[in-house]
Amino acid sequence: MRARDKGDRGVVQSVVLFLGVSVLSGALAAGLAIPFAGLAGFSTEKTAETLQDLPQELKTVPLARNSKIVAADGSLVANLYEQNRVPVKLSQINPIMRKAIVAIEDDRFYEHGALDAKGTLRALLRNQTEGAVQQGGSSITQQYVKLSLIEKANAANDPEAIQAATAETYQRKVAELRYAVAVEKEFSKDEILEKYLNLANFGDGTYGVEAAARHYFSTSAAKLTLPQAATLAGLVKNPTGYDPTNNKKRAKDRRDVVLRRMQELNVISAKQAGDAIKTPVINPAKIQPVPNGCANSKYPFYCEYIVSKLLENPAFGKTTKARDHYIKTAGILVKTSLDPRIQAAAQKSINEHSKPTDQAIAAVTMIEPGTGVVKAMAQSRPYGAGKNHTAYNYNVEKSYAGGYGGFQNGSTMKAFTIAAAIQQGFPLNHRIQSPPTIDLSGKKFSTCTGTTKDDDYHPSNSTDAHGDLTMVDAARASTNTYFLQLSQQVGLCPIATVAAALGMHDAQTGQPLKQVVSMTLGVDTVTPLMLANAYATFAARGLYCTPLLITSVTGYNGNPIKTPPPSCKQAIDPAVADGVNAVLHQVMEPGGTGGRLKFGPSDLAGKTGTINANLAVWFAGYSSKMAAASVVADAQPPYKNLIGQTLDGKKMSDASGSGTAGPVWQTAMEGALKGLPTTRFTAPSDKTMRGDVKDLPFVNGKSPQEAVGILQQAGFQAEIAPGLVDSEEAAGTVAYTSPRQRDGAPEGSKVLIYISNGSKGGGQPPNPPNTPPTIGNPPPQFPNCPPWHPKYPKCGR
Repeated sequence: MRARDKGDRGVVQSVVLFLGVSVLSGALAAGLAIPFAGLAGFSTEKTAETLQDLPQELKTVPLARNSKIVAADGSLVANLYEQNRVPVKLSQINPIMRKAIVAIEDDRFYEHGALDAKGTLRALLRNQTEGAVQQGGSSITQQYVKLSLIEKANAANDPEAIQAATAETYQRKVAELRYAVAVEKEFSKDEILEKYLNLANFGDGTYGVEAAARHYFSTSAAKLTLPQAATLAGLVKNPTGYDPTNNKKRAKDRRDVVLRRMQELNVISAKQAGDAIKTPVINPAKIQPVPNGCANSKYPFYCEYIVSKLLENPAFGKTTKARDHYIKTAGILVKTSLDPRIQAAAQKSINEHSKPTDQAIAAVTMIEPGTGVVKAMAQSRPYGAGKNHTAYNYNVEKSYAGGYGGFQNGSTMKAFTIAAAIQQGFPLNHRIQSPPTIDLSGKKFSTCTGTTKDDDYHPSNSTDAHGDLTMVDAARASTNTYFLQLSQQVGLCPIATVAAALGMHDAQTGQPLKQVVSMTLGVDTVTPLMLANAYATFAARGLYCTPLLITSVTGYNGNPIKTPPPSCKQAIDPAVADGVNAVLHQVMEPGGTGGRLKFGPSDLAGKTGTINANLAVWFAGYSSKMAAASVVADAQPPYKNLIGQTLDGKKMSDASGSGTAGPVWQTAMEGALKGLPTTRFTAPSDKTMRGDVKDLPFVNGKSPQEAVGILQQAGFQAEIAPGLVDSEEAAGTVAYTSPRQRDGAPEGSKVLIYISNGSKGGGQPPNPPNTPPTIGNPPPQFPNCPPWHPKYPKCGR
């Protein structure tokens, strides 16, 4: 057979098939299903099966809409979408836009049914003659059906359905036709046009006429002009090819085709068409991009953390993938705790005290006490993959994909030791002899499951303060040897329990903090978010609140969507928190390690933190209205000493909590508290100040063995301190105890016995007692804190 004969037969077959489809449209409208047997043998059996298997109505998925994350004041944090779309009613679309799309896509839309047989036949004949698709023959209703099927397949992530919805086959056309008949039965022409204009792709990432109007012209669908409407109407045929941001000439040529078609149909006059053709197709200054995702947010790290929390919410889907799709297509409004004013203060502080090009990093988180509301989160390295950028959020835990996972917190851990000691009944002036260096090798520390020890441990102080110190003295100077002994007297379990109740855990693993001998000097890794929130609990008088970042989620219809509510509990007694505040307040007074950071009239409290080898330094502190934790650290393995690394563009000659991390905290807090009322901490009660103490037996001048027995019989643990001290007592006898006899001590607590060298007296030691020593007897277990005994109020103040 000649090639021409084959071509002629192909055209005839296609025409016959099309006529069959046209006849079928009327049959379908009457609810019938007629197989195509006999129509030129063109896949008739498969076509008939397709028809019989199709449902009688088109089931669509909800339109994908833009979701938004906003700050506490309603300002935009980020847009989240798979398709940039803002659905509108037909009444919100300028009539000229409706006329333009009908004129170019389906000028007989309001006259025909589901199928425009005349237009489709014309297109089919032209396509067959040209040997390729040159002209579309689908009605607006059929186009809407096709777009709906593609949308449904994409939503289900079904590759086969996507291929079926876009396949260039007559079977697909027939399937679309049957759906189109159903759509025309269910909806009016205006309703179909509204759905189509909201669903269609208008290029450059915009879907729906409203988003397109905003993007290309900085206007709304209701205010579109004639040339603007013609531009958008021309886009739907080839959204990429006619995109005016890609090719102005092609876009203008296509727009002018629409305008001339509107003139041919007498929709507009020749003058209107001519005037519109003379206008530029687009004004670049009016193009309004719609940034998508957290990477384009002003607050990218905060935004990503919010998204991670949304992905944990089962209300958005059964799987992470389903939740992600829902979040980006459901048109939800996520209101967050971010306070732009306080965030600006935090970022200003970071910018003042560090640079993105520094070797060290700086980060700070700010939280409102009593609510857990996370007000700000800032860091020195900006978001991105370029040089001096990072995808790590240095403020949050590692369980979140972008979370760095924290740094060891150093002496900020001492605050939890203070809280546990006060909870156990230790007075705020509890005294311990604290040398510059102490040998704790082999010393047992009680834990929640038994005891622990370090076989070779000789810790030293990082400051000059040493000697017979009170808890307040030791906190002001951050005296390591005091707090190590205090943690031994209190026990590691109470410290770990308090820390856990205040939200502290290992930010790398999520596991509880390890109970090790050096726990009070810093343990595992924690984050600025975690530490700021724990200290906020002290500020809120013991009320712990889970960090709150998402305050509400509403659907596009305004209905609330279930999200984890604020969660607060009384983690420690208010009286205990008052005691901690009183101690840490003194840290901020002149002479304390945080004294140089004091500002303003409000009461402030805080604590420094430095870890071994100066790999990280911290300052955590608060007023009654705001808590913050700042860190400066080496975040690039292998980790090195901060001394010698750059911060704020300069090499550090020293690294400390007060001098390095402290200024970041101070500047951020000053900005956050500016304009807020002056606040004071609640003064601790006498009971908290004096502690829940028992009288200590007087053992001065007695032999060490006898003193141990007397103290143990009275309900205390007893231990003989190494070495000798100057004393008036006879050499080899008890010089004094720590705590001192006049101060008393909590029942069950450890009492250190210091032995005199006799340097201030000349007496001889007494004969040893007949009773055997009881040094080896196991110490009594710590009881729960009993009620305060007014008969034991002794506390040297």
